[in-house]
Amino acid sequence: MKKVFALLFTTLFLGVIISSCEPQNDNQVPEALGINDFVWKGLNLYYLWVTDVPNLSDFRFQNQSDLNRFLYQYPKPESLFQDLLYKPKSKYPNPGEAVDRFSVIFSDYTQLEGILAGTTENNGADIGLYYKDTSETSIFGVVRYVLPNSDAAAKNLQRGTIFYGIDGIALNKDNYSTLFNSNSYTLNLAEYNAGNITPNGQSVTLTKAVLSENPVYINTVITSGSHKIGYLMYNGFYPNYESQLNAAFTNLKAEGITDFVLDLRYNSGGSIATATRLASMITGQFTNQIFAKEQWNPKVEDYYSSHNSTTTTNLFPTKLGTNENITSLNLTKMYVLTTKSTASASELVINGLEPYINVVQIGDKTIGKNVGSITLYDSPTFTKRDINPKHRYAMQPLVLKIVNKVGFGDYTNGLQPDYFLKENLGNMGILGNPNEPLLSTAITTIVGGGRKMPKQPEKTFTTFEDTQTINRLKTEMYLDKVPEGIRSATK
Repeated sequence: MKKVFALLFTTLFLGVIISSCEPQNDNQVPEALGINDFVWKGLNLYYLWVTDVPNLSDFRFQNQSDLNRFLYQYPKPESLFQDLLYKPKSKYPNPGEAVDRFSVIFSDYTQLEGILAGTTENNGADIGLYYKDTSETSIFGVVRYVLPNSDAAAKNLQRGTIFYGIDGIALNKDNYSTLFNSNSYTLNLAEYNAGNITPNGQSVTLTKAVLSENPVYINTVITSGSHKIGYLMYNGFYPNYESQLNAAFTNLKAEGITDFVLDLRYNSGGSIATATRLASMITGQFTNQIFAKEQWNPKVEDYYSSHNSTTTTNLFPTKLGTNENITSLNLTKMYVLTTKSTASASELVINGLEPYINVVQIGDKTIGKNVGSITLYDSPTFTKRDINPKHRYAMQPLVLKIVNKVGFGDYTNGLQPDYFLKENLGNMGILGNPNEPLLSTAITTIVGGGRKMPKQPEKTFTTFEDTQTINRLKTEMYLDKVPEGIRSATK
């Protein structure tokens, strides 16, 4: 009996020793944590301010099991995402407090992809929202432009139309997002009476449909004396419409324009590559010179440095993404129209061209977005290759700061215009018409004597939001490709 007991004890003892000597599976990610694990590892690799977030440090967790315990604290990936950002707008809402104002996460990457390509559920009315008064509580809306073949166009909605409410509810800073979120809603219209927004009893109902927006909104030539002024209103840096943009420049070149006005007043951004190609369309004499340089977090910078990569430098190209030759105007001076809605890739074009040509900015100060993002999917490479089929989450975090040839990129407070002029919400004018105030200012500056400079509006309003910021990613400046080869600290 003693021998049997001894044998049993020996067997159990050896089992414990063998078990303790076997490596533990610290790399296992429970299925319930799959999305959270993707969020943490993607931000740990690429997030611009990774060194400022202790929970994203390479040394924060000893192994996957340790990381898992942390991730279990977050039932929703959105909450984890916000907690891992550096001073996000959601937690630092007061002006000037937030550092990360633009990183976003989507539960359905098809929606994200559509927005980046200019395809959204849209009723066709591009809208600006403004505070009614200094209390900064009540707001009102103004239609800025209308997309062709949209419900707003079918309802004959016009630029300058003012509304105070939706579905009979007066707009304020707390309810606007919910009211605009409906697939169909009714705008309660108002009149502009000496700066007062007065309900007029009229209304119009708008319904959303899937629309793809051609960002080349207006392309025309205005003759004034000996000047042939090319005017291009461009509303989004969408790669799918680069050929249409290039065709607009081909037309302007064929017209033999002497001057050029680029209207970016409602253009809140898009592809960095498309912005770089637009810069070559405007110029053309700086091929393969530096247009802009990207500054990443230390982990990515070290990777690029060790691989002798020039990926972070954007040069003036000669071809579109489709390999089509770029039409260039070879300009040495341009005029650009801006407002508080001008952001990211639009600001990149202005700042990137400043060291090369004379850029005359007319209008209001821009938003001040000098940072760019990438789309991260849940896959081994964070690209769409071998993507996790169990969910559709994707992130669009800020990953880089962008500067021009001479290293300047500190314009988080916006780019200041050379000629300051806010839009007159009581008389916005017709886009593309020489008498429209911002365009008229550009023409007067170009032509000189004989034309009166437009006056400042008698009353101005503080910008609150617009269609672009309501749709979140409309304000993005992004790269088309994710840098591969970098590895997470916790695997």
